[in-house]
Amino acid sequence: MQKPLTGLKVVDLSRFIAGPYCTMKLGDMGAEVIKVETPDRGDDSRALGPPFLEGESAYYLSFNRNKKSITLNMRDEKGKEILRRLIADADVFVENFRIGVTEKMGLTYEDVKKIKEDIIYCSVTGYGHNSPYREKPSFDVMIQGEAGLMSITGFPDGPPQRVGVAIADILGGFHAVEGILLALLVRNNTGKGQFVDVSLMDSIISILTYQAGNYLATGNAPQRVGNRHPMITPYESFETSDGYVIFAVGNQRLWETFVKALNREDLNEDPRFADMKSRNQHPAELKEILEKITRLRTTEDWVQVMEDAGVPCGRIRTIDQVLSDPHVDIREMVVEKEHPKAGMIKLTGVPTKLSLTPGEVSSPPPTLGQHTEEILSSIGYSTENIEEFKKNGVV
Repeated sequence: MQKPLTGLKVVDLSRFIAGPYCTMKLGDMGAEVIKVETPDRGDDSRALGPPFLEGESAYYLSFNRNKKSITLNMRDEKGKEILRRLIADADVFVENFRIGVTEKMGLTYEDVKKIKEDIIYCSVTGYGHNSPYREKPSFDVMIQGEAGLMSITGFPDGPPQRVGVAIADILGGFHAVEGILLALLVRNNTGKGQFVDVSLMDSIISILTYQAGNYLATGNAPQRVGNRHPMITPYESFETSDGYVIFAVGNQRLWETFVKALNREDLNEDPRFADMKSRNQHPAELKEILEKITRLRTTEDWVQVMEDAGVPCGRIRTIDQVLSDPHVDIREMVVEKEHPKAGMIKLTGVPTKLSLTPGEVSSPPPTLGQHTEEILSSIGYSTENIEEFKKNGVV
């Protein structure tokens, strides 16, 4: 079955997470993604670990399925010529170099546009090409801090916390996909390509949403409140006899159902908790009362009680518990693929489910340079040419 992006060709010079996450998602939906890597070393994330599976980094494997890998010495003139041929045959070019690097390489948007006039060129950087901080190096944890996310993550009496995954990089990858697809729609209508400028800083600022809205409305910077919601109470985790349970009591109707399920309808008579506004002013007092109750029973007990009552609730689960849940099998969110070196490996699945043209994990992450000969042959190089390139360290 044809996928949504079948026929789309992507030249991918990105590494680590943000760019590779973007191109992985394009590959999931059928794009041919050619991952251009340096000989011998490849994407820097190939060296991150442990864990390694037969020498292959689990970190690298998690961002690079559905791609083909070619090694290319871009300092060599013949290597540059090969890259130009790849670009001439491509629809999309993706890079996430530090600003200034593509100028030195001769691979700016203007340079690439001379090779392919209608190219969609996507650049993912920390701060964006016209930012006053454009030349600063950036990693995910820096952006989480600089963009304010860490200031609202964690408990009030503890230090600022980073999110447990590289959320700035991943969101940057999402926004890169969005930008590329929008630019492709424009190209379909106008025939013109364009430059897609994605900033990790912007990506985090965009998800501050109501937290930014609170500041813009009041002038008061939001503070860390732990697992509590700043405008909904109770809406957080509570200790049980064997772990934690999450209650999300999002409106007054649910509150009344909630206290009934607890056999504490008397809390409706307490002026501190009678409505949402009052509860938001007394979250600590309410949590103290509720945890005296929740500590008396297990997490599973409370989940059953609240599910029976129709109150949104949940567990705080570990990754192993999540990935062994029946949901994961039914939704195909863990898939197995045979890797040429690591053997049978497990990867997370495709989250966007299309009924007519679904994406899929069709191929495992490539080994370094796995498809070099195939790719070179596809753009017109002979076996003799390829052997010469190998001999001279071009590929």
